[in-house]
Amino acid sequence: MGAREAQFDELGGTDGGTRAPYLKLSQWLAQTPPELLASRREQAELLFRRIGITFAVYGAQDATERLIPFDILPRILARSEWAALEKGLIQRVAALNAFLADVYGAGEILKAGVVPADLVYRNAAYCPEMAGRRVPHDIFVHIAGVDIVRTDDQGFYVLEDNARTPSGVSYMLENREVMMRLFPELFAMHRVAPIENYPDELLATLRSVAPPRATSDPTIALMTPGQFNSAFYEHSFLADKLGVELVEGDDLFVRDDIVYMRTTEGPRRVDVIYRRIDDDFLDPLAFRPDSALGVAGLLGAYHAGNVTLANAVGSGVADDKAIYTYMPDIIRFYLGEPPLLQNVPTYRCRETDALAYVLAHLEELVVKEVNGSGGYGMLVGPHATKAQIEEFREKLKAHPEHFIAQPTLALSTCPISVASGVAPRHVDLRPFVLQGANGARVVPGGLTRVAMTEKSLVVNSSQGGGTKDTWVIDDSWVSEGPAGEA
Repeated sequence: MGAREAQFDELGGTDGGTRAPYLKLSQWLAQTPPELLASRREQAELLFRRIGITFAVYGAQDATERLIPFDILPRILARSEWAALEKGLIQRVAALNAFLADVYGAGEILKAGVVPADLVYRNAAYCPEMAGRRVPHDIFVHIAGVDIVRTDDQGFYVLEDNARTPSGVSYMLENREVMMRLFPELFAMHRVAPIENYPDELLATLRSVAPPRATSDPTIALMTPGQFNSAFYEHSFLADKLGVELVEGDDLFVRDDIVYMRTTEGPRRVDVIYRRIDDDFLDPLAFRPDSALGVAGLLGAYHAGNVTLANAVGSGVADDKAIYTYMPDIIRFYLGEPPLLQNVPTYRCRETDALAYVLAHLEELVVKEVNGSGGYGMLVGPHATKAQIEEFREKLKAHPEHFIAQPTLALSTCPISVASGVAPRHVDLRPFVLQGANGARVVPGGLTRVAMTEKSLVVNSSQGGGTKDTWVIDDSWVSEGPAGEA
């Protein structure tokens, strides 16, 4: 799985032919004039500008104006491929929830020595305030975004787990909406699994974890840090789709361990908060006293069982990249079964032998901060300068426990539409897993992120990556019935 392996092209496979899921798209492309593709690219950009989909890049002068690049060619997965992925995703999130319930409870996995205790208790995301506390239905992670990469026809690997406040689902939904407007003829040629029910599934998940004292129609709110947050568009989009109030900290208050929302008709009790705010800023009485984003007394109301927070406080321990390296063992420990999705081979730089190997092979590896996200604070060895490599070498020597390293995978490529025609670009996939008291749900597809620059492996939106619509189609690859989604 090193950098020298031949990359797998999802359109052409490894033999240069056309893989079955892409047959109809390939035929359509052969018959479509370049001028039409160029026109559709322009229409797509215009639609996204009208809709107002933006993503702020911290530190950039035009942060509030940036659009995520969108590619008009769908990424296509066969239903059989998706079915295997779905099982692995549900298994993984079940293990993540069992792990969090355990490390904040009895700590059996730590006592057994399967996961080093210091990785949990010294973790910046570990929340001592949750120790000994049970959460409703023992579910910490209600919404997970699991990043998947592909290396060959069968090889799907988990790159990382996002268990705090995973973002991107609004782009998944908007991408589909734009594609249906621009390419009805392509939908007519395929039986594409629908994803537009995601807001209904999310709402059902949130309702299912409402406190026992809540009514049969619990009040749900989506809590945002505000309009200057990089994902604020998504917060407002989801609140609208869910039919719930979008609130900031100032819109809420706590009285007698009960959370209320200020409305024009007076205070209204809130039962479930889908929070898109990091733990540190949730409650100035319990966490950062200088937080102007949170609600004083919120943690007390949470501990009293009067409000459910999704995802639960302290969930960040589970998406730490050092904990990620133990996920196969975590799955076996709690579920008693082998992992259905494999991890990318990973070197734990805190271990002496692993550190020695990484320092000797920096130019070949990807090095990441264990608490990093968004593509920040990482080294992509094959594409780094000598100065960048040496800078990272010093960081590793100073604090090896802060880093993990992975081989530079031969990530799969998908076709994208460019001015010169169709070209391959590297992709990953973020499916979204919902876990409620009513079971687990995964909408078929997810957000495909694509490196818009030739040969680049960086797909993060914050680093210039783009997105694609992700289609899961019937294995027959033959349309039946009326045009459109099936």
